[in-house]
Amino acid sequence: MRRIAAFAPLALLAAAGPVDPATLLAGRYYEQFPDALVSGEKYTGENVVEIVPVAPRAAYVRFNLDFFNGHKCGIYGIATAQGDALVYREASEPSSGERRCTLSIKQQGTKLAWDDDGGTCAAYCGARGSLSKGSLAYASKRTIRYLPRLKASPQYRDALTEWRTGKPANP
Repeated sequence: MRRIAAFAPLALLAAAGPVDPATLLAGRYYEQFPDALVSGEKYTGENVVEIVPVAPRAAYVRFNLDFFNGHKCGIYGIATAQGDALVYREASEPSSGERRCTLSIKQQGTKLAWDDDGGTCAAYCGARGSLSKGSLAYASKRTIRYLPRLKASPQYRDALTEWRTGKPANP
């Protein structure tokens, strides 16, 4: 009897269904780190990932990542749940011979991890930047305190338009 009672909370969680990654991952992830230019000039680099639920199993995601010599990756859009991950798929048709930008984001142990399926989102990065196999500490997650400003941004509005219409907001 004791054994069954010990598993009862797990059974209740399982009955509730899978956790929505849009809700689970929601927040702002951030890190600062020493960075430099090829000239030797040093500066502080910053990586920011924002995730804001917009509907059940869908979230606005924005990446602003710094890399050596001032190179960056910057991408935003609406990602939808696929299993335990959020997956962003670019709305615009890729050029002939190219694959559509696909970015997967999920919690992986103590990290918020992302991957762009072998470099499919390279167009959103400078020469030294990449959205392949990246991560930030999950513990860096904070509540987004500037939500009204974020939701008023052109990036957020464009992402919602693209998601609702299935067409690029700014072709």
